[in-house]
Amino acid sequence: MKKEILSSTPPPSIPLLAFQALKEAVAEAIAQHKRNGLPIVVLKEGRIVTIPADQIIVQEPSAPYGGEAPSR
Repeated sequence: MKKEILSSTPPPSIPLLAFQALKEAVAEAIAQHKRNGLPIVVLKEGRIVTIPADQIIVQEPSAPYGGEAPSR
């Protein structure tokens, strides 16, 4: 009987997969708002802030949201 060689890295956990799916869904929703000219509403420093579509910065899902916008 042959032994299977298993990968030394365990598969990602369900919560980790769920968190990644959530990040990707949020990134896509933000990108759709920008494409459709719709603002997004966020909570910043305890206050509700509306960001117009022309000021939305679309980032990759792996990049964290909430930081300062990069200077251009």
